[in-house]
Amino acid sequence: MLDLLASGLDPKKCILFVQSQVPEINELFTLFGMITPLSWLLRVPTFKEKVKMHPDNVNYGLVGYPVLQAADISLYKADVVPVGVDQLPHLELTREIVRRFNEKFGQTFPEPQARLTNFPTVVGLDGKDKMSKSLNNHIELALSEEETAKKVMSAVTDPARQYKTDPGHPDICNVYKLHNYFSPQAVAQITDDCQNARIGCVQCKRALAEAINAYLRPIRAKRSELAKNPDEIYRIMADGAERAGVIARQTLDEVREKMNLR
Repeated sequence: MLDLLASGLDPKKCILFVQSQVPEINELFTLFGMITPLSWLLRVPTFKEKVKMHPDNVNYGLVGYPVLQAADISLYKADVVPVGVDQLPHLELTREIVRRFNEKFGQTFPEPQARLTNFPTVVGLDGKDKMSKSLNNHIELALSEEETAKKVMSAVTDPARQYKTDPGHPDICNVYKLHNYFSPQAVAQITDDCQNARIGCVQCKRALAEAINAYLRPIRAKRSELAKNPDEIYRIMADGAERAGVIARQTLDEVREKMNLR
């Protein structure tokens, strides 16, 4: 919650809440599960990836998680959802579930559309996958500038460049991609310097760390101030849960009526 508020989300203009504090989500999750074929869930790319990573821990929670996402979106009748590219299959599944519900019980939910940013995928520091907390290849807002610099300095760079005097290949360098996000005004110069071996990977990573810290500095300052008043944070969460609950109950009342569950 601190990260969201510090990043600029205003609780007066949006509803911020903890999912578990709105129990209605569980009922819609169950009802959606009753109309979702197992075959739809088994074809979700992220499920297949998780199975490969953890073949000994394939469980109902993993298989059914996309249905919970669909319920989370539909409970508030969202028509636009900000997502990364990796979540597009999940959103498409949500549309399929919504479409099936509407066909069976009458028009109830909108089919949500994706809202992508100019950088729909941010590659993690390890260069292998998207930036993700679960993969520990991310940069937390709560980190100090020194901790941020340390993480950036551990980032994977151009695997084909062995020495500083070797010309670099920005197109395959993960650090270069992150420069596009945090220091776009310097990208042209970095590209030229890298390709002509005027800067090494260490220097390039130091510049990236400075750019990231400069970008996050006002956000972190606001986060520190917010953290001094935890009671206000809990108040915002409680208020958000109450407001979200009103919408959730209205939606469930409509769903129960459409499904003759009253």
